[in-house]
Amino acid sequence: MALDPQQRRAARHAPPVGADGSAQRAARKAPITVERITDAALQVVATEGYDALTIRRVANVLGTGPSSLYAHIVNKADIDDLLIGRLCARITLPEPDPARWQEQIRNVCAQIRDRYLEYPGVSRAALAMVPTNLDTLRVNEGIFAILLAGGIEPRTAAWAIDALFLYVAGYALEASMVQQRRREEKEGKEEEKEQGRGEGASWVLSQEELVRRFSALPEAEFPQTRRYAVELTSGRGHERFDFALGLLIESLEARGSKPGL
Repeated sequence: MALDPQQRRAARHAPPVGADGSAQRAARKAPITVERITDAALQVVATEGYDALTIRRVANVLGTGPSSLYAHIVNKADIDDLLIGRLCARITLPEPDPARWQEQIRNVCAQIRDRYLEYPGVSRAALAMVPTNLDTLRVNEGIFAILLAGGIEPRTAAWAIDALFLYVAGYALEASMVQQRRREEKEGKEEEKEQGRGEGASWVLSQEELVRRFSALPEAEFPQTRRYAVELTSGRGHERFDFALGLLIESLEARGSKPGL
């Protein structure tokens, strides 16, 4: 019996049925590629943190075995290189402007910081790594061009790039560690509360609590810490990041184009 138009339309959208009556897969499993490996690695870091990132864990996310990944990567360090490259690909680089070079450097560094903070602990992958990924090298090239446009001597500019990347990575790593500790404390306190054991001590302290503790230190041994407890614990958001970054950039301007400094 012929099918009416509605039945034919429904049949077109129905999954293929095998001989045993079960629905067959409409499409084959997507092939393993470098891009999919990078996507999976970022997923692991975003949901579980950088410490959970292993080749086996990435393979599990992709629904395959570790041996399948080795056709595309060399080792874990290779994944690190891919991760940082992917994040650097999201950085917008300005056309170097001699009149605004300091502002431009601040902006690029803030972008890198924010990309790192999206993925807890991922900045560890950037530490002690010689960049080879083209996207990472693109950012290096962009920062180098901005510094040179600002009149910074080439060797000083080259070393400054290392210092800038190191500071941004270290800052992001510390911030990620604090966030992780806060999550762990929150989970631990909720568990203790459910078990009727009260709440444990906090390791991540508020500014008010730090001021209280600093102010209670023996004055004979810690006179300055007691006196300037508020100043020592001040700063909200990324204020300290901006301050330290400013020190680095302003020191470059002070050196100017003097070679060898």
